[in-house]
Amino acid sequence: MTTPRVPPGGRRDVGVVNWLACRVAGLVAGTGPPNLFLTLARRRGLFRGWLWFAGRLMPGGSLPRRETELVILRVAHLRDCRYEFDHHVRIAGRSGVRKRDVERVKDGPSAEGWTPRERAILAAADGLHADRDLDDATWTRLRAHLTEGECVELTMLVAHYEMLATVITTLRVQPDRPRHP
Repeated sequence: MTTPRVPPGGRRDVGVVNWLACRVAGLVAGTGPPNLFLTLARRRGLFRGWLWFAGRLMPGGSLPRRETELVILRVAHLRDCRYEFDHHVRIAGRSGVRKRDVERVKDGPSAEGWTPRERAILAAADGLHADRDLDDATWTRLRAHLTEGECVELTMLVAHYEMLATVITTLRVQPDRPRHP
């Protein structure tokens, strides 16, 4: 286990408002205040702006939560970001993602059992991860299932979780401890 490059902040470091937001996030995730949140909250205003933006993608996005969680898990898997993967496994079950889905997401869009829409969304996540773009065939399959607006949101969702994986990895954010083992 590596040492965090920026340790999670305490109440004094992050401020009372951010501390409370971190505590609530931990309650939702079934952990203490998430280390990622307590690390990002060291930049108080940036954290609040990020939290608002991130909340517009998840849980406040227009894509179904199950699909959102599948995309997040796929990006976390592709980036080998254990922190993000484990965090979202804990919350994905409330969105209809089952244990077998979590295992299948590791195999990607070609795994058996995905709906055509899920397959198109996961293929888009793979393309955005690998190429930072989508080829015309992937875009056409995606548009068969998603509106233009949903495509914009999906692209931003994938890019956002790619960014988070970079931050988590670079800052060496440590795993969260489950609240109840």
